[in-house]
Amino acid sequence: MCTNIVYEWLKTLQLPQYAESFVDNGYDDLEVCKQIGDPDLDAIGVAVPQHRRRIHEAVRRLREADERAAGLYFTLEPPPAPPAKGPRRPPGQDGAAPRHRPGRGGPVVYPRLKLKIMIRDKLVRDGINLSKPPYSNKVRGS
Repeated sequence: MCTNIVYEWLKTLQLPQYAESFVDNGYDDLEVCKQIGDPDLDAIGVAVPQHRRRIHEAVRRLREADERAAGLYFTLEPPPAPPAKGPRRPPGQDGAAPRHRPGRGGPVVYPRLKLKIMIRDKLVRDGINLSKPPYSNKVRGS
């Protein structure tokens, strides 16, 4: 059986029997699943009214979660090289606070540890546990 995010999502809905049909019909990503309507469920082969309602409700929750979520985009870059013989960094730029990249007026740069803490805190606030499905692909032993 497939072990992707759609399978995990359907498993949480107690409908894993549709996973192969979802993937065969191009619904292999939750972003695509957010667009599912009645004609799609017909094509996938979901005929049981209770299953259709369960999927529609889950799709509605996916869309609502998407609307509530604030986008957070970042890139990890190597730390800037230390300045060669010159004045020390001004206070507040010791790695504890974000700083703008000199001369670029570009994005704010965060130290790696600060970024890890920010991401961890955001996951905790949003109630996301990456070690539990549908966020993990851990293989369970028999």
